[in-house]
Amino acid sequence: MPAPSDADKTLNLILSRLEDMKAEETVTIDLRGKSAFSDYMVVTTGRANRHVGAIAENVLKSLKENGIKNIHIEGLPNCDWVLIDSGDVIVHVFRPEVREFYNLERLWIQGPTAAKAV
Repeated sequence: MPAPSDADKTLNLILSRLEDMKAEETVTIDLRGKSAFSDYMVVTTGRANRHVGAIAENVLKSLKENGIKNIHIEGLPNCDWVLIDSGDVIVHVFRPEVREFYNLERLWIQGPTAAKAV
């Protein structure tokens, strides 16, 4: 069995942190072969602005503690939609209404096996 890639390790770290923070409706989209900018996209929901902010800050802290550098974050002041770009994995944390409005999953999912709910 091949060793997990850095992207897989980062993804597992993020998914673990999202679970710890009680993020809801988490979906992982495999972008390998579909995008040159990232290997995975994770879309998840927080119940309210404060929850979205807490999830994002916790993921960011965990990434930094695990030596991941050059992390880019957008949207933290408003916490309607926070984007965390770790390079290999991009995380979108939404409030429910904002996630429904933008419906990012629809843009990337090509078939029923392209995404898996966590």
